[in-house]
Amino acid sequence: MKKFWTFIFAVIVSFIPGIIGVIFTPHGASNVWYNALAKSALTPAGWVFSVAWTILYLLLGIALFLIIIDKDKRTKKSNAYWLFFGQMVLNTLWSYVFFGAHMAALALLILIMLIVVSIYMSRAFRPISKAASYLVWPYIIWMCFATYLNATIMIMN
Repeated sequence: MKKFWTFIFAVIVSFIPGIIGVIFTPHGASNVWYNALAKSALTPAGWVFSVAWTILYLLLGIALFLIIIDKDKRTKKSNAYWLFFGQMVLNTLWSYVFFGAHMAALALLILIMLIVVSIYMSRAFRPISKAASYLVWPYIIWMCFATYLNATIMIMN
């Protein structure tokens, strides 16, 4: 039963950036701003972002769960936890900077930092749980796509 609650905790924690980010996602004045932007022809429909982020946060939650439950006393987990926390902060910050402050150039820089931190996070996860390390890669790939979309908006506007 303890593993079940640990799993629930890890998943809830992984969704925190998304929950906070909803405050800044396009609606109201932000929606007017976002809809007026010239965007890439590859920009998905709004519902695709919701589905993708739900899956990505769930995968990150599962990865965090695998790190938490690892019992190997020889493996130091603090670096993995700090990197997970760092990617959460950067993810939340991106939502505010892009959608809240409308600063596409700074948001692009944050995305690049997020990719770097996420790659290091995946590498820190690997000695603890290879599966957890692999679960981070869809997130990294999505961040690369988001970087392309963000850069396109920055260039076209």
